[in-house]
This record gives sequence, structure tokens and C-alpha cells, in this order.
Amino acid sequence: MLIRDATDDKDWPSIYPFFSEIVAAGRTYAYPDDLSSDQARSCWMTKAPGRTIVAVGADGVVVGTATMGPNRPGRGSHVATASFMVDPHQRNRGVGRALANEVLDWARREGYRAIQFNAVVETNQAAVHLWKSLGFDVLATVPEAFDHAEHGLVGLHVMYRRLP
Repeated sequence: MLIRDATDDKDWPSIYPFFSEIVAAGRTYAYPDDLSSDQARSCWMTKAPGRTIVAVGADGVVVGTATMGPNRPGRGSHVATASFMVDPHQRNRGVGRALANEVLDWARREGYRAIQFNAVVETNQAAVHLWKSLGFDVLATVPEAFDHAEHGLVGLHVMYRRLP
């Protein structure tokens, strides 16, 4: 698997189908269901100082993506944040872990002191397990902050990891 920077022209047409599928499923992201491709692109394709990457399988197909950057501007910009999407048809193949490792490496290289995830849906056990295995802690859970398509109102974890 190759992890590389994403490009609007080349990669967005491959990202948008699974982006919209994941958002429409209503299990992990609070984006509106009806985002056009252009609206979704403006949410996902981060500009500097952030970065958007893709994971590309051996067959050249984009199988996942991540976007990263400062969690907050100004005096909060020493803490990074990131979001991840793996094509639902490519799960359980190490794509999320590969993307996460690249994000952690990038954040260290860029001088971030920590990474904070602001909204990890508590029922997304695969993500929670992955982040914990990579050294993230759940700092708090905001009760009933996410309207899950199947479970109704569930909590959102704030997860955090210091960077050495």
C-alpha cells in the first residue's frame, strides 16, 4: 500500500464515492447527508498548513484517506487533529492503521506536541480500538452528541495523545 499526498483533480473523484457512502450511513461522521461533491471536497481536501493523504492499493485504487492539520488556530495550533475514512469495501486490511501511522509521523515532523480527535463516535469500536492501540486516551465523552442512524443519540469521545 502506498500513502501519498492527495490531489484534487486526480484523487477526489475516487474519494467522493466512499466519502458520501460513509456520511450517508450515519454511523461515524456528522456531515450533512446531501453534500455535493464540491461541498464535500471543501470540507475534506485540507490546505496548508494541513495535509490530505490517500492510501492506494497495489492495483492503484484509492482505498482510504485522511486529512490533518492544526486542531485550533493561533494558540491552539501546536496540537494537531485528523480525520480518517476507509472505503467500506476495503476495511480490515490495515488501511486505517497505515493512514494513522503516516498522520503520527507527519505531526511529529511538523513539530506538533499532541494530537486530539474531537469527535470519535463511541459506538465506532473499530476506530476506538485502533486509536487506543496507538496510544490515544479517551479524555471525555460528550453524552448524546451524535445522532447515530441505528443507535439514536450516542456519545462522542474526545481522544488525545502526546507526541514525543
